[in-house]
Amino acid sequence: MSTCSTVSRDLDEPVSGTAPVARTWLLLEQPGPWGAKALTSSHLDPALGRALDAAAKGTGVRIALVRRPGRHADRGTTAARRVYAAHTVPGNVWLHGATLKDPRRLLGLDFAALGRGDHRTFDSVLDGRAHAGDPLALVCTNGKRDRCCALLGRPLAAELAASGAHGVWEVTHLGGHRFSPTVLVLPHGYVYGRVQAHAVKEILHGAREDRIVIEGCRGNSAWDRPGQAAELALRSALGEDAAQALTVVRTDGAAPRWEVTLAHRDGRYWRVTVVQAASVPPRPESCGASVLGSPARMEVTAVRALPVTAAVAS
Repeated sequence: MSTCSTVSRDLDEPVSGTAPVARTWLLLEQPGPWGAKALTSSHLDPALGRALDAAAKGTGVRIALVRRPGRHADRGTTAARRVYAAHTVPGNVWLHGATLKDPRRLLGLDFAALGRGDHRTFDSVLDGRAHAGDPLALVCTNGKRDRCCALLGRPLAAELAASGAHGVWEVTHLGGHRFSPTVLVLPHGYVYGRVQAHAVKEILHGAREDRIVIEGCRGNSAWDRPGQAAELALRSALGEDAAQALTVVRTDGAAPRWEVTLAHRDGRYWRVTVVQAASVPPRPESCGASVLGSPARMEVTAVRALPVTAAVAS
């Protein structure tokens, strides 16, 4: 039986500019099964899930549930659970972790501050500290959102864990089911699609050295989708793999055409033209879709270096 990911792969749909958008990620360990909207349809108290969702709205913080790869039994114990926060904007990239027994403590966080990249609220409220281990690889496995995430994501997470890779978690939802298996790597916030275990290991190896693997990359969640596509195109043009080398300074315009200004940490600037086009022929955007769609694709049509004076003036 055909799946949305099979069709997308067969049509060679580009993955660039398709990552979820979040300046800051907040990840809560929650064992057991997940429903389509996991914050309110899991073994987490649904009232707490609704409150967290409301608290994060409009702050730039995206909340997701995570669990260890493997069997997902939840015996209802009060065991301690891990929680992570990661800010992904270059120049202020960080990943902090904490352990807690009562997830209601998350309601004490200043979500606006988290979205701005201030980790002090996480550290003070949850006794958090900087994560000293390996980068995190978060594999989307929520089959209730789309069966591709279960069929392709769960085996990938299990293979990575069995191989001894550290920092591997299953995560509830990263969007872009048709690019499964899809993986978010923290702290830098780059998302990958159609990845296999050997590629994830290469990506994690690079992340430990603050390097980015461009192949298979959907984009950095810190940027909007035109910014994601522009940054990846500029990285390819420059051969630049340093994780925090490029910053999206601004995005001007509106669909279907944007001008994205990017800066290198060495002082250089570029303007990248991104055009939105519809994917043809129509295809299922998820396995649960009742009608075919033409998902938007980001196409980079020009990359121009700017004099510093012009970039600053604009």
